[in-house]
Amino acid sequence: DLAVLQYTGGTTGVPKGAMLTHASLTANSSQMTIHVGHIPQEQERTLGVLPMFHVFALTTVLNYSIETAAEMILLPRFEMKSFLETARRVKPTQFFGVPTLYIALNGVELNGEFDSVRVCISGGAPLPLDVRQTFEARTGVRVVEGYGLSEASPIIACNPLTGIVKDNSCGPAFPGTILEIRDPSNPHTIMAQGERGEVCVRGPQVMKGYWKRPDATEETFIDGALRTGDIGYVDEDGYLYLVDRIKDLIICGGYNVYPRMIEDALYEHPA
Repeated sequence: DLAVLQYTGGTTGVPKGAMLTHASLTANSSQMTIHVGHIPQEQERTLGVLPMFHVFALTTVLNYSIETAAEMILLPRFEMKSFLETARRVKPTQFFGVPTLYIALNGVELNGEFDSVRVCISGGAPLPLDVRQTFEARTGVRVVEGYGLSEASPIIACNPLTGIVKDNSCGPAFPGTILEIRDPSNPHTIMAQGERGEVCVRGPQVMKGYWKRPDATEETFIDGALRTGDIGYVDEDGYLYLVDRIKDLIICGGYNVYPRMIEDALYEHPA
């Protein structure tokens, strides 16, 4: 049964309501529990500053915390002073944030706020490698990057909390999730391992379709798989790498240039 209409796609046109069911939301929360490897004898404390009307926080801060009986420390917005004071006081064990938060935290003095944290996950946008390395060096806490979209409740891939984290990868598929890389010009064709194409996904977390938009729903599924609109590839170990959004492609002097390439180059500059 339909649980949530998660509106999405406002940057590329009229927003569409992704129909997330009770089953798809529950599935993504359970996949998260398996991925994190919850330790029942330890009381988890989730420090939440992401708005729970956003699908990333809906699953990670709210549903996953409830499923694992974690204490939720909720702040109405991200305000640096109160965030740091709260973190020192409550000693959170897990923190889920977007890259903007990690960038902000890299720019202030830290005094043990993350000493109790064992889980840091970044999502919502690509996490620049320099930002991750700087945060890890300053706090001693591993940050793993995940990837998802509103239409998938949202998580479809994430780097492991223990084991190999690959630079600039958003990790292997979530438990019970199948990633397919399809030819953008002929989406019925699945690309060979290592080749770039549109990332498509199957799994119990995928939406039913768009609310009252059968036309958009039909365009978004190919052979039963959800089309993400992102270009990427999967390496020999099953780790997913995103190149960029299909619609953001810049053709420059005959070359295909993705904004992510430019952003990564900018982050290498010391300023």
